[in-house]
Amino acid sequence: MAWTFEAELWLWREDRPDAWIFVDLPAEVSEEVRELSGPRRGFGSVPVAVRIGGSSWRTSVFPGSETYVLPVKKAVRRAEGLDVGDVATVTLELA
Repeated sequence: MAWTFEAELWLWREDRPDAWIFVDLPAEVSEEVRELSGPRRGFGSVPVAVRIGGSSWRTSVFPGSETYVLPVKKAVRRAEGLDVGDVATVTLELA
């Protein structure tokens, strides 16, 4: 199953501009990921395949305060011209 949604990029720690940058999965997507995923990895992470624009990669989503969060690596942000505060169209599926 694949989900496509729009999400704003946010910085994990405002005091560290080199920190991780994430997007939040929508609540309904998070709930379906929680229901459909098998055994979880460390920190409760779930392996996923992701596409933003022309960039595709495999990573994990992690439980956040309310929903799962998806890290968006620097190479993808550069390739797609994205920065904190931008909205990206994300396609995600369980890996």
